[in-house]
Amino acid sequence: MRDKGELGACTHKLNVARRIFVPYLLCLSLLASVDSYGQEPRIVDPPVTRPEFNLIRFDEDWSVLQHPELRTDYLDAIKYIPLPEPGSYLSIGGEFRGVFERLRNDNWSPLPYEVNSFGLQRYMLHLDAHLNPHVRLFVQLESGIEQGRPAGPRPIDAKRLDFLNAFVDYRPSVKKSSPQFRVGKQEMQFGAGRLISVREGPNIRQGFFGFRADEAIDKWNPTGFAVKPAEDNYGYFDDGPTGAESLWGVQATRDWNHIQHYQLNPYYYGLDRKTATFQQGTGHELRHVVGARFLADPPQQTEGRRTVTHSDLEATFQTGRFGNNEIRAWGLATENGIGFPRLPMFPKLGLHADASSGDQDPKQGRLQTYNALFPNGNYFGIFADTGPGPVNYRDLRPDLIFSPRRSLTITFDELLWWRSSLKDGVYNIPGDLIVPAGRSQARFVGHRPGIEAYWQVNRHVYIQSDYGVFLAGPFLRESGMAHNLVYTSVWLGYKF
Repeated sequence: MRDKGELGACTHKLNVARRIFVPYLLCLSLLASVDSYGQEPRIVDPPVTRPEFNLIRFDEDWSVLQHPELRTDYLDAIKYIPLPEPGSYLSIGGEFRGVFERLRNDNWSPLPYEVNSFGLQRYMLHLDAHLNPHVRLFVQLESGIEQGRPAGPRPIDAKRLDFLNAFVDYRPSVKKSSPQFRVGKQEMQFGAGRLISVREGPNIRQGFFGFRADEAIDKWNPTGFAVKPAEDNYGYFDDGPTGAESLWGVQATRDWNHIQHYQLNPYYYGLDRKTATFQQGTGHELRHVVGARFLADPPQQTEGRRTVTHSDLEATFQTGRFGNNEIRAWGLATENGIGFPRLPMFPKLGLHADASSGDQDPKQGRLQTYNALFPNGNYFGIFADTGPGPVNYRDLRPDLIFSPRRSLTITFDELLWWRSSLKDGVYNIPGDLIVPAGRSQARFVGHRPGIEAYWQVNRHVYIQSDYGVFLAGPFLRESGMAHNLVYTSVWLGYKF
């Protein structure tokens, strides 16, 4: 039985979601009402290229294989299986990923194990059923195996078998601009994945239970959602929605200029956590996140150009309540690069400069610690499931990328890391406090040189290897974490 406090909290969440999404859905319904119903989809001319395998598999569109001239792969027979009704088909896909990881001095300490060497395996299988022009069913299974980790598997390492995605899409109309409504368990990733992502680095990915609506209005593509994160449990089909967290929001993207790709992505996200822990303490967290991202990608055609540039800027402001106190936090992420397509091995120079706020004084009322919500698993590259996260930090990360051949890239980078606030500590990527502020007045946390090689062997197979050393700086040494964190990994993957 739920007590009155829990029932009141649930009622409050439902009222918040209702105020946000009912007007949004009404607008979508009005827009959909002007569309025609029951039209058969138009078969388009064959595209120049086949679709690629995506990070999020339900974003793939294999309907193009209705054109026999594009069926060039030995597995195309299961990528497009036509059904009797026009425009309907089945697609089957999957993935295997095997990883060897070796960690020395995890979180800059030899305790409880100086060396962690272990293997990870991940298996995925999905069925994408476009039952008719209006209804789609997508089901994806995930299983993760951990082998040899001294302390045993973490929640992000192992899962016997569960649904990663299991949802139904509904489109009132077959028109391209028709709204789409999604209900069920689903992955979500917006923008660069700095706030909401699929958590690709770790072995087990992040899913959400709930509702999502997408629309296309002129040049804008708005999305609204209300979900609860899935629990990370070890057994068979036991990852239910967590009762401790709720996430909702509205975001949109606008693209323009087909040669030099520009994109604007404003958003609002809301997070309600019953129990959250920061340097300031533990309490109930209700956080509102308002931000925007601007992206400028290189031109699609680079032949004959001496240089191409890339820019990515994202700014975030956060407010709300933590216990009885206000929340006032901010985050800034930038990425700029320049490539030289006419030079040997196509070198690219890049610079990341990022920052987020930390608590200026945990003893005073206002909480100023940033919350990155559900960020990328390997937020800063190289380290897939260890190291610091994007909370209370300032960093510079120059990198140099070479492509000796089209399918091979080698990246060298250097991560320099400082604390934003001397009164706040260091957090990991999920947002847990791992090194409290203590008495240290040092700002510099340390630096991490690293190298990553990625080889797309063929359409299906890829190999990736990472090596990085996070050298402990003054803050870590003064906090009793004087050991350098060393990370090595090798990934072998196959997708179909």
